[in-house]
Order: sequence, then structure tokens, then C-alpha cells
Amino acid sequence: MLPIAFGELIQIFRNRLVLVTGLIIPVAVSALFVRQHETFAAIGSLGYIAAIVMFTVAAFGLYTTAVTTLASRRQNLFLKRLRSTAEGDTGILAGLLLPATAIALVQVTAILTVLAAITGEPGNVVLLAVAVLATLAMMIGLALATAGLTNSPEHAQVTTLPVSLGVIGVATWVGTTGTADLTVLKRLLPGGAATELTVNAWNGGVALSESLILLAPTLAWIVVAVLLANRLFRWEPRR
Repeated sequence: MLPIAFGELIQIFRNRLVLVTGLIIPVAVSALFVRQHETFAAIGSLGYIAAIVMFTVAAFGLYTTAVTTLASRRQNLFLKRLRSTAEGDTGILAGLLLPATAIALVQVTAILTVLAAITGEPGNVVLLAVAVLATLAMMIGLALATAGLTNSPEHAQVTTLPVSLGVIGVATWVGTTGTADLTVLKRLLPGGAATELTVNAWNGGVALSESLILLAPTLAWIVVAVLLANRLFRWEPRR
């Protein structure tokens, strides 16, 4: 797995498209939110800024990069060749997705650390870490499912838009309006419960038991994404 991951890390820094969508765009957008934190905090809260930063990195830095990577490796038959090695399917996918996941985790951690240094520490750091990890896991699952519908790296620019823009839209909606109205709908949408959990973790003032319940919808989306991935993911190009 590690040799695959190391090789994939090199490819990420060689691919300009992945470098821009996976590194530059998320950092640039997040920097804007952090720099203008007073303006955005007035719209929602500091927790909203944390949530939107997290989903910007997760959607573009992780999800889009993962789908593009898997589609590219399938198109050039690299996936097929890897399956002829001693590495199992799980190890192959883990190796291919580990670099993008690690980069996304570092990005989120660094940006939220800067935000905390400027505005003050979050109310519950452990709960915030749980929210970040659950969100990244959900986006990895959705990436595997979307990759099954993506024929090429170019096609990934189209197939990733609904999910990437959708989760950011949901995060914005929930982060700015809360869940007092349309509670069930907002929490069941992908990213809705994770956004509320992040807002609660950063702003504080919510009982831990009430916040932990919000993990359930995100975990459910992970299960759904994995089931879809098992059904849709392909190791070879369509004939």
C-alpha cells in the first residue's frame, strides 16, 4: 500500500489540474473566509466559518481529487495492473487515496488552527476532530461511488459537481440558518448534520449528548456511499 501511496503523491504534484483543484482553490477560498472572518461570522458564526472551510477542502481537495485520480488510473489501465500484484483491492484503493486524504487532513488542520489563533480556540476540540474525520470519511465514500460513474479525468469535472457544490450549499444553508426550522431535512442532507456538529463543536454551548447524535446521519451516508461504491465501482474501462 505504501509504495502505491508514495507513487500517487508524486503524481499529484505533477498533475496541474489536480494541483489547482486539490490544493490551490481550497486554500484560496479558505484564506478568504479566515481573512474576512468578522463578516462571515456576522452572517452565521465562527462555527459556520469552520464548517465551510472544512467542506471546501473536503469537496475540492479530497472528493474531486479522489474521483479524478481513480478515473485516470482506470483509464490508463493502472488499476487493472495493480490487481495483478499481491496487494488486495482494499490496499490498492487505500494506497491511491491516502495521499489526497492526508493532504486534505493537513489542510483542514492548518486552516482551522490559523482561525483559532485569530479568533480564539473552539469550544470542544475533540468533538471538532470527530466532525472532521467523519466528514472526510463520508467524502471518500462518495468519491468511490462517483468514480464508478466517471469515465475519464475530464469527465470527473462534470460528475463531481453535483456532490461538491451540493455539500457546500448544504453547509452554507445549515451554517447560516441553523436547524430550528426543517430540522430533519437539514440533518439528513449530506453534510447537514456534519455542519451542525462542527458549528456546535466550535461555538460550544450544546450538550455533548445532543451533538454526538448528529454523527448518525453522517455515518449513515458513509454506509450508503460504500454500498453504492460496491455496486458502481469498476476496475477496468467500459468496453
